[in-house]
Amino acid sequence: MNDYLLEMRDLRIETIVDSRKKRAKPTEILKGIDLTLRRGEVVGLIGESGAGKSTIGLAAMGYARRGLRLSSGEIWLDGQQILGGSVAQLAQLRGQKVAYVAQSAAASFNPAHRLLAQVLEVTKIHKHMNTAKAEKRAVELFARMGLPHPEAFGMRYPHEVSGGQLQRAMTAMALAGEPDLIVFDEPTTALDVTTQIDVLAIIKEVIQEYKTAALYITHDLGVVAQISDRIKVLKNGAEVEEQATESLLNAPQNAYTKELLNVRSTVIETELSDDEPVALGAEGIDASYGTVQVLNDVSVALKRGSNLAIVGESGSGKSTLARVIMGLLPPSKGTLSYNDQPLSSGLSDRTASQRKSIQMIYQLPDVAMNPRQTIAEIIGRPAQVFVGMSKQNTLNRVHELLHLVDLPVEMAQAYPNQLSGGQKQRVCIARALAAEPDVIICDEVTSALDPLVADGIIELLLKLQRKFGISYIFITHDMAMVRAIANDVVVMKAGTVVEQGAKARVFAPPFNDYTHLLMSSTPEMRVGWLENVLTERRMEAGGQ
Repeated sequence: MNDYLLEMRDLRIETIVDSRKKRAKPTEILKGIDLTLRRGEVVGLIGESGAGKSTIGLAAMGYARRGLRLSSGEIWLDGQQILGGSVAQLAQLRGQKVAYVAQSAAASFNPAHRLLAQVLEVTKIHKHMNTAKAEKRAVELFARMGLPHPEAFGMRYPHEVSGGQLQRAMTAMALAGEPDLIVFDEPTTALDVTTQIDVLAIIKEVIQEYKTAALYITHDLGVVAQISDRIKVLKNGAEVEEQATESLLNAPQNAYTKELLNVRSTVIETELSDDEPVALGAEGIDASYGTVQVLNDVSVALKRGSNLAIVGESGSGKSTLARVIMGLLPPSKGTLSYNDQPLSSGLSDRTASQRKSIQMIYQLPDVAMNPRQTIAEIIGRPAQVFVGMSKQNTLNRVHELLHLVDLPVEMAQAYPNQLSGGQKQRVCIARALAAEPDVIICDEVTSALDPLVADGIIELLLKLQRKFGISYIFITHDMAMVRAIANDVVVMKAGTVVEQGAKARVFAPPFNDYTHLLMSSTPEMRVGWLENVLTERRMEAGGQ
């Protein structure tokens, strides 16, 4: 037992049954999981949304989500049995022995407190580092995570930084307590591809330097190939197979694993003419947050019935442009148009038809849904407001949309906190579709989804496009998805448009330097890819 930092034996987790419901039976979420982890070792957990990946990660902290319970088995952490441990015992372990980097940093930080205070919280609770030393370490971690102005970064509030920066701050918070085990739950989901490389490199470096063990939960097989020593594949709460990373990538044994490794999205090769009708346009847009200008003379055009991909690093202005188009952030300069008609810059000044016709799927489903509403209420509201459906027709429409996004109709009565990250994102997609829009802005719409579900969602969106003529703007850092689904591409950097045009032209040599950087930063499913890329960039930097 002492050979392992973490050991799970026949771990089972099930739903808590309401005693007031007759004949109700618990549902098993984890079905007898065995897992071992040595110091300094990284085990990757992969599988589709709802497979139990995050449930295992939380169980390593002796924790189960609301509505679930650790029903049987054993969990040993550094020689201690933590299954059934007391509140005091678990509180002593969490943050000090084991830390957790959540999938959604935006939902994990307290919006009322500055980032530095929250990063220092674990050191204050466990009192193993004085304040001056803890603050110095926090600044060092901010710098190592590539955060801007690390000395002053901690004085910002969560809403004052980008989603990618917030995710990196959360990784720094987990490292602050120098834990023996870190559970990384999709830590690079919100990061652009160039930043993701830096963060992955830092995570590997920290694990090797401190001999920290890690559970790395992800749906990105390219990422898990760079970080994990072993990979455990899960489906429906059970283990499918486990192998050393290179062996699994080169010789998977199970049919489901082979399916995960061989996902291929439909590739759109259609090139639209320059005189194609424009569904949505933005011309000469400047926009600011307070005194900080975020967009500078940005112009984009979404052709009717097409897919426009907007790509760029975190902080490049992609999501800000989406907020301007949606009428949530008035521009300081420039104009908007919809179907060749002027579009007001303020949402409240737009007609009901315009508000219905332009919908958005947000990047962070955790903060995009009301936690007090059921899924039926969340999806059904747009159908009632914009389409004018009756109560019964709305419920039927909710069930239809849940089926479309591959969720069980029984989920209509669930609440957001009872869903996995991928399930929440699919609910947000269903909500956007409920308004029957002409244009949908998809802000990182598949970032929280596993490859199989993401592929299915893209297929669904394209099917709806063929059926209803919907036009899409895809805001993304997933260059593989851009290659697959885009007709036109806009490349943004630091609030400006670096390059734009038909996909075939943007992705054909000679490349713009920044576009090439984005393209070369997409992780590949082979061991050693990360090290090769970092070596090449160091050589390029040295030769300049």
